[in-house]
Amino acid sequence: MKADPLNSPQPSHDSVDMLLRAILRDVLSLSQDRVEGFDADTPLFGALPELDSMAVAGLLTEMEDRLHIIIEDDDVDGETFETFGSLLGFARMKTGG
Repeated sequence: MKADPLNSPQPSHDSVDMLLRAILRDVLSLSQDRVEGFDADTPLFGALPELDSMAVAGLLTEMEDRLHIIIEDDDVDGETFETFGSLLGFARMKTGG
């Protein structure tokens, strides 16, 4: 039986990208097509009306749950949510992926 990368305790490099896109889609109620179109330079906070301060809290909670990580308050700053690339880099750093 092949391992499911979306349920792996330690996500791989590619699965972190897929999981983060799924989290953004689910938490922000974005379409799959829209999320698939995100690249490293896609602006997030301040550019996506769906991503307000309340959504950030939900996004961080989902990231912890689905990526099996712990995010401390000191881990996050304004740059973390600046672009999809910065958020993905943060998620990869936290997962070791």
